Amino acid sequence: MASAGNRVREELEQEIIQSEYLENTPFRWVGLIIREGLVDEEKPHFGRIDPKDGELPLAIEIDVHRLLGVTEDEMARVYRKATLTALVHAGKKYNLPIDRFKELLDAT
Repeated sequence: MASAGNRVREELEQEIIQSEYLENTPFRWVGLIIREGLVDEEKPHFGRIDPKDGELPLAIEIDVHRLLGVTEDEMARVYRKATLTALVHAGKKYNLPIDRFKELLDAT
């Protein structure tokens, strides 16, 4: 599981940089926790922006049953969808450029 999550993080960090998602935001970076539970949440939970390090904490739950007995590629798809969902919602809340993330989300 760790390698699927790491792969998604690396892919989407590049998309965040290239899209200038973090330009002109009240936060410096996004910290995302993907919780493995019993539901696929449609939107993330927002924490308060940390005034010391500028992190916007987000958390979203995925249904762990979708990870059982699947390939690493399928795991990556599940993590990618959850991550993109969280980024799109945060982008809407803070009026950030989200077109690229919506496009990637539609492709998952």
